[in-house]
Amino acid sequence: MTGAASGIGEAIAHTLAQAGATVYVADIDETNGRRVAKDIAAAGKDARFQHLNVADPSDCRSAAASVSDAHGSLDILVNNAGIGHVGSILETTSEDLERIWAVNVRGMFDLTRSFIGPMIERGHGVIINMASIGGILAIRDRLAYCTTKFAVVGFTKCLALDHAMDGIRANCICPGRVETPFVRSRLAEYPDPEKAYREMAATQAVGRMGKPEEIAAAALYLASDEAAFVTGTALEIDGGFAAGK
Repeated sequence: MTGAASGIGEAIAHTLAQAGATVYVADIDETNGRRVAKDIAAAGKDARFQHLNVADPSDCRSAAASVSDAHGSLDILVNNAGIGHVGSILETTSEDLERIWAVNVRGMFDLTRSFIGPMIERGHGVIINMASIGGILAIRDRLAYCTTKFAVVGFTKCLALDHAMDGIRANCICPGRVETPFVRSRLAEYPDPEKAYREMAATQAVGRMGKPEEIAAAALYLASDEAAFVTGTALEIDGGFAAGK
């Protein structure tokens, strides 16, 4: 799975490993990626670090080949790597859009394309893509980010429709605001971090941010046989953020 060195990705890696999966912790952050793999192994589960820059198409192909050579097959692909950008179209350059598109969309496309062939040959595969509530609803001053996340939702639905009869299920998760190391670092940049936290938490109907483990639980369900009849869905886990929209 990609983007597994921290936050939601780290939580999903631990959750899938605890359920018995052999997890490839793929990330551009080698230090934290190796830490996550080591932590999983210390808990008696199977995890391996795989360096991956999803914005580099050749790196996606190399990582897929490396995993296939070492393990033989991939049953579950979790495309979690993603980055953000703040700004309306006036604060967003074409370079900004290209940068975020390369990670959030093209990287997902390249990696999925590298793995889906063997899945089709085996007649089985699960693909879980990380979208956002910003892929369901527009969010002010998040034009580039929402553009990519709307694309992730569409990409997922097309995958599901095209390959349902190949035994492949594709779904995406659309979290609201989740308290991750990235979010905490952004909050620290505000003049009043505690006030900013309260304001962000208040956008969810339940009055708090989500926890990475809550998103990971949904990923485990979508990856499991219990979700055999679930494909093409965009699962909102947003504490009620979208309920009144």
